[in-house]
Amino acid sequence: MWTYYPELLRDPVPRYTSYPTAADFDGRVDAAAYAEALRHIPPDTPLSLYVHIPFCEEICWYCGCNTARSNKRSRLSAYLDALQREITLVAGLIGGRGRVKRISFGGGSPNALDPLDFVRLLGDLTVAFKAESPLISLEIDPRHFSRDWLSVIRAAKVANASLGVQSFAPVVQKAIGRVQPLDLVQLLARQLRDAGVRSLNFDLMYGLPHQDRSILKETLHQAADMLPDRIALFGYAHVPSVIPRQRRIDATALPGEAERFAMACMGHDFLVERGYQPVGFDHFALPHDPLAIAAREGRLNRNFQGFTDDRAEHLIGLGASAISEFPGLYVQNAKNAGHYRATVADGRLATERGVVRDSASKACGQIIKDILCHGEARLPAALTAAQSEGLEEFARRGLISTASGSLRLKPDAAPYARTIAALFDPRLARKTGSFSAPI
Repeated sequence: MWTYYPELLRDPVPRYTSYPTAADFDGRVDAAAYAEALRHIPPDTPLSLYVHIPFCEEICWYCGCNTARSNKRSRLSAYLDALQREITLVAGLIGGRGRVKRISFGGGSPNALDPLDFVRLLGDLTVAFKAESPLISLEIDPRHFSRDWLSVIRAAKVANASLGVQSFAPVVQKAIGRVQPLDLVQLLARQLRDAGVRSLNFDLMYGLPHQDRSILKETLHQAADMLPDRIALFGYAHVPSVIPRQRRIDATALPGEAERFAMACMGHDFLVERGYQPVGFDHFALPHDPLAIAAREGRLNRNFQGFTDDRAEHLIGLGASAISEFPGLYVQNAKNAGHYRATVADGRLATERGVVRDSASKACGQIIKDILCHGEARLPAALTAAQSEGLEEFARRGLISTASGSLRLKPDAAPYARTIAALFDPRLARKTGSFSAPI
C-alpha cells in the first residue's frame, strides 16, 4: 500500500508526454521550420507515423481528445481528402530518406471511418512513405465496430489494438456518456485475437463519477479476466473550464482526492497480483508484452502516445492537431479540422505552433523522461534551491534516495513520479496550460 501525502500532490503537473510540453508551444515555430526539419531527416532514419482521426460516432462527456461527431459523410470525405494531400506534401519533403517502422492511428475513433476508406488511407501511407511491413497500431471504439473492420484488421496485419473501456459499471457508464455492455467488449476482444492482434490494450479510468474502490475493483476483475496484454489505468481529470463537454458530468458525484489515491493504489496492487508488470506510473503489461520487455531492459520511452517501446526520434504526425517530433523540434498541426483542411487544400503544411528543443530543454527533458520511464536519473551538476528543497521533502518521507549524483525512486514513489519529475521543469512556473492532478 502506498502512503498518502496530500501535501505532495496538491499542485497539478503536466503528464510530460514531451518536454517542453505542449503548453510551451507557440506560433513562432511555423510551417517553414517544419519543412526544414523534414528536408533534413538523415537517410535511413527510423520513422514512426501517427495519423489523427478527429471523429467519433458518439462524443463521451469525459473525453479531452480533439474530436467531433462523424454524423456527416461529407465531413469525413473532406477530411480524408486533406489527409491524402498532407501525406503527399510531407512524403515529398522527406524525399524517401526515412524508413517507416510504425504507423499508429488514433483519435477520436479511427473506426469512425468506413473500413474501405481506412484501407485506402493505409495504402496512401504505405506507398507515399515506401513503408515495408510497418507495425500497425489502432485505437478502437467497441460500440461502433463492424465485421468488415475485422476483415480489414486481419488483412492489414494490425499488431496492436487499444479499446476505450473506462468502466464496466453501468452507473458509471451512464454518468460519463459511454454505455457499452461487458459482453460487447468480451466478444470484440476474442474477435481481435482471432484477427491476429498480438497486443491488446484496455484503457480504464479511476476517479469517475459514482465510482469507488469496490466498483473499480469489479471493473478490474472483468478486464483482467479477458487477459489484455496491456492495461492503462488513468486518473480522470475534471477540467470543464477547458473541456466544455465535461460540464455534463455531475461534479458532486466525483470521488475526493483521498479516495482517488486509494483507487490508484488498489488498482496497482490488484493488477500486480494478477501478473501485470507496472510500466511507468499508469501502465501495466503482462511480462511477454513488448512494453513490459522494454521496461525491464531499460528501453522504455515516452512520447505523445504515452509510454511506448518505440525508440524512434522522428515521429511524423498527420491530421488535425497531430504533433510531430524531431530531435530539435516539436510542431503541431492546426487543431480546427476546417482550418486544417483549408490550409492543406491550398498546398501548404498545416503547422500552427511548436517549440524548439534547445540543449537546455533537452537536458531537462532527459531527466524528466528518465524519472518517469526508469525511476532514476542523473542529477544536474548544480541544483537550484527549489530543487534541493523539493527533493528533501520526498527524501524525508522515504520516497527517493539521492547518492553519488543520482536520483532513485523507491517503489512507494510511483504516485509521486510526475511531481518529482516536475522539480526539473524550469518552465513550469510560467506555463499557462491547465494540468491534471498528479494522481
